[in-house]
Amino acid sequence: MPTLLRLHRLKFLALLLAANLGLLLHLAVGDLKGITEWVWLDILGEGGSAFLALAWLGLILKSRPAGRVTNLLALGLGCVFFSWWIDLLDEFVRMPESIVWDHWLESLPMPVGLVLLTWGIYHWHHEQLAISVQLEKRERLFREHRQFDKLIPLGTADYLRRQIELELVESRRQQRPLSLVAIDLDDFDSLNQRFGHAEGDAVLQALTQLLLLNLRRQDLLCRLAGDRFVALLPDTGESQARQIAEELRLAVASLAHRSRQHGERLQLRASVACAMALEEDAETLLARLNQALERAKRPLALSA
Repeated sequence: MPTLLRLHRLKFLALLLAANLGLLLHLAVGDLKGITEWVWLDILGEGGSAFLALAWLGLILKSRPAGRVTNLLALGLGCVFFSWWIDLLDEFVRMPESIVWDHWLESLPMPVGLVLLTWGIYHWHHEQLAISVQLEKRERLFREHRQFDKLIPLGTADYLRRQIELELVESRRQQRPLSLVAIDLDDFDSLNQRFGHAEGDAVLQALTQLLLLNLRRQDLLCRLAGDRFVALLPDTGESQARQIAEELRLAVASLAHRSRQHGERLQLRASVACAMALEEDAETLLARLNQALERAKRPLALSA
């Protein structure tokens, strides 16, 4: 729970503030009902619904990383909870007939919340489809498990070289471009030294999921060595590859990964480089890609 509150404390504080403002407004203009006026069936129904909405909100925030989908789901459930909460207050506080704003507070947030919740579920659905596509790709590749990395479910350098050779033949036959993008974490060694290798492994696993989500269906991601990844991009020219490389770099910079021991956010950065295939073999292409990546990392080394 402490980690959950740290990650999403602003969302909880906003919802708590809204709920308390609603309570204070009802107490300020209304009169408390006697116990004999309470309708227990309504109290249980409305209170139970509010509690369930709050429980769903907690589960969503606990199980999902920060991002647009999480914000939509949280905002939608927050509106649903607030609507049920105001409805529940009416069971305990008698409002004057001249007051109409309480009906707006009770009725308006519910449809707004359901629309936001539906929008969030829609994007969540597409997010899961993207993950499923990548999982299907990995399941096919698992048949050649000896060429897979032991830490993360990606092909190794040997598997990458084999796939590059196959794609080179195919790209020449169909006269279509082929590009590679390399992604290398900056200062990964210092991260291992500060937090331990177990945390470094967790970072690599989280990074793998992030890169897979930001690649296309036809792309192939492999782990070249250590914290260096290479994406094979069929039917992709150099300009488009540069764009994809920059998107991957920005995605790594925005990754909200927190250390498992202290919950401290790890600010990750990555250097990226791309190379379009020429009349060359896999080894030459990979060597040229690594050279481009070293040039991209050189300014960082000089500044350090």
